[in-house]
Amino acid sequence: MCSPTESNAFYMEANVMDRGSDALRTHLSPCHQMEIVQTRRGWCQDELGCSPRTEFNYFIGRDHIATSLEDADPCCRLFCNGIHPYIMEVKELHSGLEMITVDRPFACHAAHCKCCCYQEASFNSGGDYIGRIEEQFYCCIPQFVIYDNVNRPMYKIHPPTCCGGMLVDCCAEGHPCGRGCCRQSFRVYPYSKVKTDDDAPYVGKILKKPISVLMELFTNAEVYVLDFPNDSSAAQKGSLIGSTIFLNSIFFQGEYPDGIGA
Repeated sequence: MCSPTESNAFYMEANVMDRGSDALRTHLSPCHQMEIVQTRRGWCQDELGCSPRTEFNYFIGRDHIATSLEDADPCCRLFCNGIHPYIMEVKELHSGLEMITVDRPFACHAAHCKCCCYQEASFNSGGDYIGRIEEQFYCCIPQFVIYDNVNRPMYKIHPPTCCGGMLVDCCAEGHPCGRGCCRQSFRVYPYSKVKTDDDAPYVGKILKKPISVLMELFTNAEVYVLDFPNDSSAAQKGSLIGSTIFLNSIFFQGEYPDGIGA
């Protein structure tokens, strides 16, 4: 028979696992990988400095399951791209039911040695708060932590590194002059207070890959392949989807000051 403490711990863990909308749990509970494809806009819009709202489509295998469209002030997006606040609701394709909502407030650019005004975003699903992601203090490699609904750290996220963790490893996803051209990733590690080095095993990955070299050169459309940790719940997977949207807005849509993004 369980003690009261063990029963409370089991109840809290079950409550965390069950959080999120029915649409989120239906699609993500059995899912191990998702592809997130940004809707292309014309190269003329990019060249003329236009900044339309970001739109994504979500695929599990060949099944198109969801879509999302950024809700942001157009002037703020145009003049503060990369740091502007927005809300993005991921909706099931045919029913329009919410799967996850990303709320990203205004904050200063992600940057080395910041002591405040960290970039962050929070995630909700079906009226439940399921977690958040927050930039951490760092000196060389951008670092982020994903927290659950009770503010417990779950995952650390950062690009693959080399040279003792001092530089981003540009060859981690293949040689830049070959099949690894334009492929960049953020790796997902179990949270630990001990610094994660480049030899530590990662449990998930957010991989940015090009649609084609020409598309990469002339448009801002991105494609992400998201590999979920094997033991992650639907709510945790929802937080990782939200984190992908968040990282896109910082490193690949905005003007990231250190040039990690494209």
